[in-house]
Amino acid sequence: MRNHLDRHLSAVRNLGILAHVDAGKTTVTERILYATGTTHKRGEVHEGTTITDFDPQERDRGITIFAAAVSCDWDGHRINLIDTPGHVDFADEVERSLRVLDGAVAVFDAVAGVEPQSESVWRQADRHGVPRIAFVNKLDRVGADLDAAVASIRERLHPVPLVVQLPIGTEDGFTGVVDLLRMRALTWSDDGETAVEDDVPEGLREEALRRRRLLEEAVAERHPAALEEFCDGETLSAETLSGALRELTRTGDAVVVLCGSAYRNRGIEPLLDAVVAYLPSPSDVPPVCGMPGGVAGMRSTKGGTRDVADGMHGTVHGMHETADRMQDAVGEQRPADPAAPFAALAFKVAATPTGRLTFLRVYSGTIEKGDAVWESGARRIERIGRILRVQADRHAQLERAVAGDIVAVIGLKSARAGSTLSAPGAPLVLEPPGVADPVVSVAVEARTSTDADRLVSALARLAEEDPSLVVRTDPETGQTVLSGMGELHLEVAVEKIRRSLGLEVNVGRPRVTYRETVVRGVSGLIFRHVKQDGGAGQFAQIVLDVEPLDAEEAGEGAETGFTFRSTVVGGRVPQEYVRAVEAGCRDALAEGPVGGHPVTGLRVTLTDGATHVKDSSEMAFRTAGRLGLREALRGCAMVVLEPVVEVTVTVAEDAVGGVLGDLAARRGRVTDSAVRGGSAVVTATVPLAELFGYATRLRSRTQGRGTFSARPTGYAPALATATTR
Repeated sequence: MRNHLDRHLSAVRNLGILAHVDAGKTTVTERILYATGTTHKRGEVHEGTTITDFDPQERDRGITIFAAAVSCDWDGHRINLIDTPGHVDFADEVERSLRVLDGAVAVFDAVAGVEPQSESVWRQADRHGVPRIAFVNKLDRVGADLDAAVASIRERLHPVPLVVQLPIGTEDGFTGVVDLLRMRALTWSDDGETAVEDDVPEGLREEALRRRRLLEEAVAERHPAALEEFCDGETLSAETLSGALRELTRTGDAVVVLCGSAYRNRGIEPLLDAVVAYLPSPSDVPPVCGMPGGVAGMRSTKGGTRDVADGMHGTVHGMHETADRMQDAVGEQRPADPAAPFAALAFKVAATPTGRLTFLRVYSGTIEKGDAVWESGARRIERIGRILRVQADRHAQLERAVAGDIVAVIGLKSARAGSTLSAPGAPLVLEPPGVADPVVSVAVEARTSTDADRLVSALARLAEEDPSLVVRTDPETGQTVLSGMGELHLEVAVEKIRRSLGLEVNVGRPRVTYRETVVRGVSGLIFRHVKQDGGAGQFAQIVLDVEPLDAEEAGEGAETGFTFRSTVVGGRVPQEYVRAVEAGCRDALAEGPVGGHPVTGLRVTLTDGATHVKDSSEMAFRTAGRLGLREALRGCAMVVLEPVVEVTVTVAEDAVGGVLGDLAARRGRVTDSAVRGGSAVVTATVPLAELFGYATRLRSRTQGRGTFSARPTGYAPALATATTR
């Protein structure tokens, strides 16, 4: 039985397709479905006929907005695949997907190489430790250059790229590849339907041998067994090379690079072979680690940052608090074994005409329809109604799901993205995916008062499906404010309300989310909190030092960060009160003294304090921490920070002057310029607030030929905002 289970797990691949927008990611996914016989017609993005981009907005805009799961079979293996968005505004969809994946295929444009969002999703995969293989796409384009694309991967992403193929032909003449492991040529017919294997063409044989030698040397440098064989015979067998590539990929010490043209259906079969050969199965990855059931459902005391529709999103705080505590605690491991206690992580929630779908990655155990499960966020028992194998917007019913599966279930009422589902008799809490802080906000209101309640309900449902959307009520104006990751993100959310519910919504102008930070601190601030109103009183005295974080602690650009430490000696402030002071200081970070923006990038040190034998308590010291830090910040030199992005603009060379002038007018700072494929590429750092409406402006300046992409790079001081209180 054990051998049978191992065989089942080893024949599963859970992978994502990652790329910059327009690199061909969705087309790669469509060709994989076609090559595996899952579909019988090739879907095209420009025709709106793709399987994974099934949402009307995705087809209208021609981009992937929502992560879509599909499954297919190849060479006796089950491949569960998630096509992720490539636009920076939907990076949270990528984050949640990467949290549950075992491997990924990173797709790169053969002309552009590594683009801004390519770099962002690569870093996300780095954080999750997801092994990758690279696919250099669009080799049939004018200006395509495999070597240049690989060089950009090496220089910008810093992996060790191991190229295992040599293209046959260039640009429009690209017809196939040479497999450098087997030293065989694979060419495709004009329609991409037929592949023919043959000897390496005579004109490419010398170059293929040279590249094979370079591949062997690079592998031998990094793999002990390969090095031993290479030293003995000065060459590597295909079996040794393949095994070494598999191990180097799974450890992250190198990245296998393949190439092709997904649009012309060339290179997909070797890519699938590489997925099976090099990327890990659920049995190859370490057992999942979580906290036992006693931690389940903990609530954070952090206030105000995510009051989504009257507190419906409180579980998000609880999950983040749980993740914080998990880092400092010894966890419980669950192996990828169908016979182990059940444990799964919900990574996506979607409302469909057939019901509320909760997407799960099953890490251990087995679940059948009708089973009861423990839901960690709400701390309650839920029942699985149905289990579905997902094919984008189509579903097939399953009787059960086992360790290693990615499925959707119907029947869960309280589970959110990041919730852990586990066996009631063996509860567990897994670390949830991270949720980025929103950077852009708009005010929304229903056009008629009769639709106000429907709008509140719709916004709550949106925030439930997408944790990177935050809904709150502005305390000063009473307006409902929707916050997200960018202008397009909010446009899509509002349009979803309009289309799905037929609600007419008024939307205000976008506003960015500012931060405040300390540029010059204070030391030795004494704050005493005394309150006596009958009965037990409150007494707490603290002494605080406040200073800015240094560059290493704060991160590049002083983007985020808060650290707290205590140097109190002699027990003048008991440890439980020190923790209360830290909690109070965190409360004070919600509003800064300059403009009421959240405060970041500072270090607070508790240096001394005093207690009262009867009136001191954790509540008193928490209050002292909150009010004391607020007073300290009023004495600091503060500066307002605004979000900035790296913008990459691609235009015809004759339009560069106008683009540079426009970027300068938007307070942009040009950091690089180059010519790629006959077009000029300008990179600049620009405040996010200056980019609203930039797409329309760029099109008008370049007669519709200019394009741009942007990725967040952190926060920078806003102009004329330095203030000393």
